Amino acid sequence: MGQAFLLGMAAAYAIAIPVGPIAVLILRTGVRRGLRAAAAAGAGAATADLLFATIAMLFGAAASGFLAPILPAARIVAAVALAVIAVRGLLAAPEPLEPETGGARTGNTYLLFLGLTMLNPPTVIYFVSLAIALPEVSADLASRAAFVVGAFLASLSWQEVLALGGAMLHGRLTPRLQRTTAIVSSIIILALAARVAFG
Repeated sequence: MGQAFLLGMAAAYAIAIPVGPIAVLILRTGVRRGLRAAAAAGAGAATADLLFATIAMLFGAAASGFLAPILPAARIVAAVALAVIAVRGLLAAPEPLEPETGGARTGNTYLLFLGLTMLNPPTVIYFVSLAIALPEVSADLASRAAFVVGAFLASLSWQEVLALGGAMLHGRLTPRLQRTTAIVSSIIILALAARVAFG
């Protein structure tokens, strides 16, 4: 069971650490809105990974077979959503930094990032492949649960590192530098949206 937990952590770090659109958006949220909002964004992304890992461990290859036909449509929806966010960032007039917010606003951020991350169903196939390839993971229910917990904790820890990194710049950038970072992040997100659509 301990081995399954460590495998879950390793698997989640392997898929979370490479910079993707969600990582850029979490960083941007931290810069723009501070730690609380960025932490909510990171928690939303990690919850999606928790759901993906759970689906993979419960349904295995059947989940992969079910999702395969909808992958092209999911890619297009994800790419469009990211492109809209990027274009809005490019066209938006510079605004003052938002203060730390809580309550409904933070809850909305959590749900937004949960939804955006859920638009990446290939993650389920990634976890299914591991479950099939690694007998230590699929041996019994306890090992599967340990894998899921390990994957969630690893994903959450990485997303919160990103949130903290972005939040450390909150309120420390000049307006001109804020605008520059907004443009750069929007261009990166546009490029990643194209990769999601055509990759």
